[in-house]
Amino acid sequence: MTITRVLPFRPPCLLLPARLAGLSMALLKATALEVAILAGHLLLYPSGIVQERRIAAELPPPDAPRLPGESRPPVVLLHGFIDNRSVFVLLRRSLAQHGGQHVESLNYSPLTCDIRTAAELLGRHIEEICERTGHQQVDIVGHSLGGLIARYYAQRLGGDARVRTLVTLGTPHEGTRVVPLADAHPIVRQMRPGSDVIEELREPAPDCRTRFVSFWSDLDQLMAPLETACVNHPDLIAQNVRVSGIGHLALPVHPAVASGIRRALDLPAPETPATGAENGLTVA
Repeated sequence: MTITRVLPFRPPCLLLPARLAGLSMALLKATALEVAILAGHLLLYPSGIVQERRIAAELPPPDAPRLPGESRPPVVLLHGFIDNRSVFVLLRRSLAQHGGQHVESLNYSPLTCDIRTAAELLGRHIEEICERTGHQQVDIVGHSLGGLIARYYAQRLGGDARVRTLVTLGTPHEGTRVVPLADAHPIVRQMRPGSDVIEELREPAPDCRTRFVSFWSDLDQLMAPLETACVNHPDLIAQNVRVSGIGHLALPVHPAVASGIRRALDLPAPETPATGAENGLTVA
C-alpha cells in the first residue's frame, strides 16, 4: 500500500504578507541608512563648496621615461543636483588607494539651470585636465544629475573623444517623475521624461566611443520608474548594474558600490555595443 503525504495547502494570499514584510524591512533599513548618510553629508557639505585646488604638474624632460600608453586615465567625479564634491569623500579615497590614478572632483554652480550649458562647462574642465596631466582621455563617475550632464557631453558634444568610460550612479537617463512640485526649477524639468534633453539623448549616436556603466538601485526612491537609471540606447556601449539593498544617497558612498566602480574602470571599452547587459550587486 502506498501512503501519500498531503502537505497543507497555503493560498498565495497567505504568502504575500511575508514577502511584503521582507520588502518593508529592506526598505526600512535602506531608509535608515539614507538618513544617516544625509546627516553625515550635511556636516561635510561646507567643506566641498569651494573648488579644490589644482596644482599644475611640471612637464617631464624630453628624455624622461614615459608611462605606457595603457596607463590609467584621470578620474573626474561629478556630483548631483543641489550638492557638491563633498559627496565623493569616501569614493575618492577608495579610487586613489586601490587604483592609484589621478582623481579630481568638480563642482558646478548650484545656480545651474541648463544641462547643456553645464555639459559645455564640463568639456572645458576636461580639456584643462587633459592638458595639465598629459592624458588624452579621462574616466568620469557621475552621481544622479552629474551622470546626465556627463552623458550629454559625451554623447551630444563630441566628448566621447575625451571620455573613455562614464560610470553613472542613480542617473535618470530616461527621466524621473519623482517630486512633481520640484518642477519650478528648470533643470528638474529637463530631468523629466519627454523633456527636450531626454529626447536628444534618445537620438541616434552611432559613432559614440564612450563606454557607459550605469549603477541603479532597486530601492532608489528618487528614480521613478526605477529602470530609468539604466542606459538603454541601441548605439551606445553600455552595461547596467543592478544594486540591491541601498537607496539613492548611498550609491556614491557604499564600499560595495565603490568596489564595483573600480572594476568598471579597470575594464577596457568593448568594440561592439552591449546595451542591455546587466550584472547584479547585492549590498548586505
